[in-house]
Amino acid sequence: MQSELLQAIKVDGTIPRHVAIIMDGNGRWARARGLPRHRGHQAGADSVRDVVRGAVAAGVPILTLFAFSQENWHRPEREIAALMSLLQRYALRERAELRRQGVEVRVFGDLDRLARGPRTAVRQIEAATRGGTALQLNLMISYGGRAELARAARRIAEKVASGALDPDAIDEAAVEAELYTAGIPDPDLLIRTSGEHRISNFMLWQLAYTEIYITSVLWPDFRREHLFEAIHDYQKRDRRFGRVTVV
Repeated sequence: MQSELLQAIKVDGTIPRHVAIIMDGNGRWARARGLPRHRGHQAGADSVRDVVRGAVAAGVPILTLFAFSQENWHRPEREIAALMSLLQRYALRERAELRRQGVEVRVFGDLDRLARGPRTAVRQIEAATRGGTALQLNLMISYGGRAELARAARRIAEKVASGALDPDAIDEAAVEAELYTAGIPDPDLLIRTSGEHRISNFMLWQLAYTEIYITSVLWPDFRREHLFEAIHDYQKRDRRFGRVTVV
Protein backbone atom coordinates (compact mmCIF):
# COMPACT_ATOMS: atom_id res chain seq x y z
CA MET A 1 0.00 0.00 0.00
CA GLN A 2 2.80 2.40 0.92
CA SER A 3 4.71 1.82 -2.33
CA GLU A 4 1.48 2.11 -4.35
CA LEU A 5 0.68 5.46 -2.72
CA LEU A 6 4.19 6.73 -3.36
CA GLN A 7 3.97 5.72 -7.00
CA ALA A 8 0.53 7.35 -7.28
CA ILE A 9 1.63 10.73 -5.98
CA LYS A 10 4.67 10.74 -8.24
CA VAL A 11 2.51 9.98 -11.28
CA ASP A 12 -0.79 11.73 -10.54
CA GLY A 13 0.21 15.32 -9.91
CA THR A 14 2.57 17.99 -8.66
CA ILE A 15 4.49 17.33 -5.47
CA PRO A 16 4.00 20.25 -3.05
CA ARG A 17 7.14 22.35 -2.69
CA HIS A 18 6.53 22.91 0.99
CA VAL A 19 4.62 20.76 3.46
CA ALA A 20 4.03 21.97 7.03
CA ILE A 21 2.76 19.78 9.86
CA ILE A 22 1.18 20.62 13.21
CA MET A 23 2.17 17.52 15.17
CA ASP A 24 -0.69 17.04 17.64
CA GLY A 25 -1.92 14.19 19.80
CA ASN A 26 1.11 13.00 21.78
CA GLY A 27 -0.62 13.52 25.12
CA ARG A 28 -3.84 11.78 24.06
CA TRP A 29 -1.85 8.87 22.63
CA ALA A 30 -0.07 8.40 25.96
CA ARG A 31 -3.24 8.83 28.04
CA ALA A 32 -5.09 6.20 26.00
CA ARG A 33 -2.32 3.75 26.94
CA GLY A 34 -2.11 4.72 30.59
CA LEU A 35 1.34 6.25 30.06
CA PRO A 36 2.81 9.57 31.20
CA ARG A 37 2.70 12.39 28.64
CA HIS A 38 6.44 12.31 28.00
CA ARG A 39 6.08 8.79 26.61
CA GLY A 40 3.81 10.22 23.94
CA HIS A 41 6.45 12.77 23.03
CA GLN A 42 9.06 10.01 22.81
CA ALA A 43 6.81 8.01 20.48
CA GLY A 44 6.26 11.14 18.42
CA ALA A 45 10.00 11.34 17.73
CA ASP A 46 9.72 8.03 15.84
CA SER A 47 7.04 9.62 13.66
CA VAL A 48 9.34 12.55 12.90
CA ARG A 49 12.03 10.14 11.75
CA ASP A 50 9.69 8.19 9.45
CA VAL A 51 7.95 11.25 8.02
CA VAL A 52 11.28 12.90 7.18
CA ARG A 53 12.29 9.78 5.28
CA GLY A 54 8.90 9.75 3.57
CA ALA A 55 9.29 13.37 2.50
CA VAL A 56 12.68 12.57 0.98
CA ALA A 57 11.22 9.55 -0.82
CA ALA A 58 8.32 11.60 -2.20
CA GLY A 59 10.58 14.40 -3.39
CA VAL A 60 9.15 17.10 -1.11
CA PRO A 61 11.73 19.93 -1.12
CA ILE A 62 10.74 21.58 2.19
CA LEU A 63 9.18 20.11 5.33
CA THR A 64 8.29 22.31 8.32
CA LEU A 65 7.39 20.76 11.69
CA PHE A 66 5.76 22.67 14.54
CA ALA A 67 7.82 21.14 17.33
CA PHE A 68 7.31 23.45 20.32
CA SER A 69 5.12 26.54 20.54
CA GLN A 70 5.59 29.59 22.71
CA GLU A 71 2.37 28.60 24.45
CA ASN A 72 3.99 25.27 25.38
CA TRP A 73 6.18 27.16 27.87
CA HIS A 74 3.06 27.32 30.08
CA ARG A 75 2.96 23.54 30.45
CA PRO A 76 4.13 21.84 33.68
CA GLU A 77 7.86 22.20 34.29
CA ARG A 78 8.35 18.44 34.26
CA GLU A 79 6.82 18.12 30.80
CA ILE A 80 8.84 21.05 29.46
CA ALA A 81 12.02 19.49 30.83
CA ALA A 82 11.14 16.18 29.15
CA LEU A 83 10.48 17.93 25.83
CA MET A 84 13.74 19.85 25.96
CA SER A 85 15.66 16.70 26.84
CA LEU A 86 14.02 14.89 23.94
CA LEU A 87 14.87 17.76 21.59
CA GLN A 88 18.50 17.66 22.69
CA ARG A 89 18.75 13.89 22.29
CA TYR A 90 17.07 14.00 18.86
CA ALA A 91 19.47 16.67 17.62
CA LEU A 92 22.52 14.78 18.84
CA ARG A 93 21.37 11.34 17.73
CA GLU A 94 19.90 12.16 14.32
CA ARG A 95 22.33 14.65 12.85
CA ALA A 96 24.65 12.10 11.23
CA GLU A 97 21.74 10.18 9.68
CA LEU A 98 20.06 13.36 8.45
CA ARG A 99 23.31 14.48 6.89
CA ARG A 100 23.62 11.09 5.18
CA GLN A 101 20.12 11.49 3.74
CA GLY A 102 20.94 14.97 2.44
CA VAL A 103 18.60 16.73 4.87
CA GLU A 104 19.46 20.29 5.84
CA VAL A 105 17.99 21.28 9.21
CA ARG A 106 17.03 24.86 10.02
CA VAL A 107 15.58 25.89 13.37
CA PHE A 108 13.33 28.94 13.82
CA GLY A 109 11.82 30.59 16.87
CA ASP A 110 12.78 32.42 20.05
CA LEU A 111 15.72 30.18 20.79
CA ASP A 112 17.04 32.48 23.52
CA ARG A 113 14.45 30.89 25.81
CA LEU A 114 16.06 27.47 25.44
CA ALA A 115 18.54 26.27 28.04
CA ARG A 116 22.17 26.04 26.95
CA GLY A 117 22.11 22.29 26.24
CA PRO A 118 19.14 22.20 23.84
CA ARG A 119 20.17 25.50 22.24
CA THR A 120 23.67 24.21 21.56
CA ALA A 121 22.30 20.92 20.22
CA VAL A 122 20.02 22.59 17.67
CA ARG A 123 22.83 24.83 16.48
CA GLN A 124 25.04 21.78 16.10
CA ILE A 125 22.47 19.90 14.03
CA GLU A 126 22.11 22.97 11.79
CA ALA A 127 25.87 23.13 11.30
CA ALA A 128 26.24 19.38 10.77
CA THR A 129 23.55 19.22 8.07
CA ARG A 130 24.27 22.49 6.29
CA GLY A 131 24.36 22.09 2.53
CA GLY A 132 21.98 19.12 2.32
CA THR A 133 20.05 19.20 -0.95
CA ALA A 134 17.48 16.38 -0.64
CA LEU A 135 15.21 18.14 1.87
CA GLN A 136 15.12 21.32 3.92
CA LEU A 137 13.71 20.40 7.33
CA ASN A 138 12.50 23.40 9.31
CA LEU A 139 11.93 22.86 13.03
CA MET A 140 9.78 25.55 14.64
CA ILE A 141 10.80 25.68 18.30
CA SER A 142 9.63 28.24 20.87
CA TYR A 143 7.66 29.65 17.95
CA GLY A 144 4.42 31.58 17.69
CA GLY A 145 2.88 33.18 14.62
CA ARG A 146 1.77 36.36 16.41
CA ALA A 147 5.19 36.76 18.04
CA GLU A 148 6.82 36.33 14.63
CA LEU A 149 4.67 39.13 13.19
CA ALA A 150 5.38 41.38 16.18
CA ARG A 151 9.10 40.72 15.72
CA ALA A 152 8.82 41.64 12.04
CA ALA A 153 6.99 44.86 12.93
CA ARG A 154 9.71 45.82 15.42
CA ARG A 155 12.44 45.21 12.87
CA ILE A 156 10.60 47.29 10.26
CA ALA A 157 10.05 50.07 12.82
CA GLU A 158 13.78 50.08 13.61
CA LYS A 159 14.58 50.49 9.91
CA VAL A 160 12.11 53.35 9.61
CA ALA A 161 13.48 55.04 12.75
CA SER A 162 17.04 54.81 11.43
CA GLY A 163 16.05 56.22 8.05
CA ALA A 164 16.90 52.99 6.24
CA LEU A 165 13.29 52.41 5.16
CA ASP A 166 10.64 54.83 3.90
CA PRO A 167 7.23 54.08 5.50
CA ASP A 168 5.67 54.34 2.03
CA ALA A 169 7.88 51.42 0.96
CA ILE A 170 6.38 49.03 3.53
CA ASP A 171 4.56 46.36 1.54
CA GLU A 172 4.05 42.60 1.74
CA ALA A 173 7.58 41.97 0.53
CA ALA A 174 8.97 44.18 3.30
CA VAL A 175 7.08 42.19 5.92
CA GLU A 176 8.07 38.82 4.44
CA ALA A 177 11.73 39.88 4.50
CA GLU A 178 11.57 40.17 8.30
CA LEU A 179 9.90 36.82 9.00
CA TYR A 180 11.86 33.81 10.23
CA THR A 181 10.97 32.15 6.92
CA ALA A 182 12.31 34.93 4.68
CA GLY A 183 13.29 33.43 1.34
CA ILE A 184 11.31 30.21 1.91
CA PRO A 185 8.16 29.67 -0.18
CA ASP A 186 4.91 29.54 1.76
CA PRO A 187 3.55 26.08 2.57
CA ASP A 188 1.45 24.53 -0.16
CA LEU A 189 0.01 21.96 2.23
CA LEU A 190 -0.61 22.06 5.99
CA ILE A 191 -1.29 18.76 7.75
CA ARG A 192 -2.80 18.73 11.23
CA THR A 193 -2.96 15.46 13.11
CA SER A 194 -5.37 14.36 15.88
CA GLY A 195 -8.49 15.76 14.22
CA GLU A 196 -8.34 19.30 15.60
CA HIS A 197 -9.57 22.03 13.24
CA ARG A 198 -7.41 25.02 14.12
CA ILE A 199 -3.98 26.38 13.19
CA SER A 200 -2.91 27.16 16.78
CA ASN A 201 -0.92 30.34 16.12
CA PHE A 202 1.23 28.65 13.50
CA MET A 203 2.66 30.53 10.50
CA LEU A 204 -0.21 33.03 10.43
CA TRP A 205 1.21 35.05 7.54
CA GLN A 206 2.53 32.11 5.51
CA LEU A 207 -0.68 30.03 5.56
CA ALA A 208 -2.80 32.62 3.73
CA TYR A 209 -3.44 30.32 0.73
CA THR A 210 -2.23 26.99 2.06
CA GLU A 211 -4.33 23.88 1.48
CA ILE A 212 -5.28 22.28 4.83
CA TYR A 213 -5.54 18.55 5.44
CA ILE A 214 -6.96 17.29 8.75
CA THR A 215 -6.45 13.71 9.89
CA SER A 216 -7.73 12.04 13.04
CA VAL A 217 -4.49 10.04 13.32
CA LEU A 218 -2.58 10.98 16.47
CA TRP A 219 0.96 12.13 15.81
CA PRO A 220 2.74 9.08 17.37
CA ASP A 221 0.77 6.86 14.94
CA PHE A 222 1.45 9.07 11.90
CA ARG A 223 3.81 7.52 9.35
CA ARG A 224 4.97 8.16 5.83
CA GLU A 225 1.92 6.46 4.30
CA HIS A 226 -0.25 9.10 6.01
CA LEU A 227 1.97 11.79 4.52
CA PHE A 228 1.52 10.21 1.10
CA GLU A 229 -2.27 10.15 1.60
CA ALA A 230 -2.25 13.86 2.44
CA ILE A 231 -0.17 14.68 -0.62
CA HIS A 232 -2.46 12.58 -2.83
CA ASP A 233 -5.48 14.48 -1.49
CA TYR A 234 -3.70 17.78 -2.12
CA GLN A 235 -3.04 16.80 -5.73
CA LYS A 236 -6.79 16.51 -6.36
CA ARG A 237 -7.49 20.10 -5.33
CA ASP A 238 -7.94 23.11 -7.61
CA ARG A 239 -5.77 25.92 -6.22
CA ARG A 240 -7.02 29.30 -7.50
CA PHE A 241 -5.48 31.71 -4.97
CA GLY A 242 -8.61 33.88 -5.03
CA ARG A 243 -8.84 33.90 -8.81
CA VAL A 244 -11.45 32.29 -11.04
CA THR A 245 -10.84 29.80 -13.81
CA VAL A 246 -11.74 31.23 -17.20
CA VAL A 247 -13.15 28.62 -19.58
